[in-house]
Parts: sequence; structure tokens; C-alpha cells
Amino acid sequence: MRSFAARALLFVLVGGSAAVATAEGNRHVRLKSRDAKDVRPFDDAVRVGNTLYLAGRIGLDAATQKPPADAAAEVRNVMDQIKSVLAQEGMTMDDLVTVTVYCTDLGLYGTFNDVYRTYFTKGFPARAFLGTGSLLAGGRFEVQGIAVKQ
Repeated sequence: MRSFAARALLFVLVGGSAAVATAEGNRHVRLKSRDAKDVRPFDDAVRVGNTLYLAGRIGLDAATQKPPADAAAEVRNVMDQIKSVLAQEGMTMDDLVTVTVYCTDLGLYGTFNDVYRTYFTKGFPARAFLGTGSLLAGGRFEVQGIAVKQ
């Protein structure tokens, strides 16, 4: 029993130091177009090695900070935002490996897919499409993802 505890402690210590070493190489990504006065407590993405973890984004109209009346326009807004974050890091939409979509109305599944499919040229990332309660600022969709530079 004692040797099991010692091995478990060694595993935790080694695993912990590996996690710290990885964290030192993190690059916190903030969109260059994001206003310097924007003090929301998150980055647009965090890059660790070749992997980019994208924060959730809502497709609000840039001028009004409200969702467009047309759901398809909101999808285009959110996908263009994701494309912009990826481009700033030298990536494309085809580098996305997984996407999670939160939607306040599952009846918009087809509308979302009609726009979404136009953003990819080499196949699609793995994806979850989840029904949710209300989203910030009245958005219908929030999208987050993980990309790996190929």
C-alpha cells in the first residue's frame, strides 16, 4: 500500500511540473480590433503550442451590440469573428478540430448549418450543437472552438 501511495505522489508531482512547463508557453490572444478600453475578463483565445483555444463568441452587430434581426446574419457575424481570431494567429477555418454551438432555439439548426457549411473547404470539425437558455445580449448563438495549426 505504501508503494502505491509513493507512486501516486510521484505521478502527481511529475504531472504537475509538466503542466507548469506547458503553461509557461501560453500565448494569450486579444484581437487587434478589440478596443483597448474593453476590460472584459477573458482573452479572445489562448494558444498553447500549435493548439488555439477560442473563447465563446456571440454574433452581435458591431455598431449596435445587439443581435441582428436575421438569424443567418448573426451566424455570419459569429463565424466571421472566429475566422478573424484564427487569421490573426496564422490559421484558417480548416484548422478548427472541434466546435461547440450553444443555441437558444433549436429550430434554428438548419439556418445555422446553411451558413456554417460555407466557412469550410476541407471538411468539417467535430461539433456539438446544444440547446441552451438565454445568452448574453440576447444572442441566439454562442460558438467556441479549438483549432490546431496543420
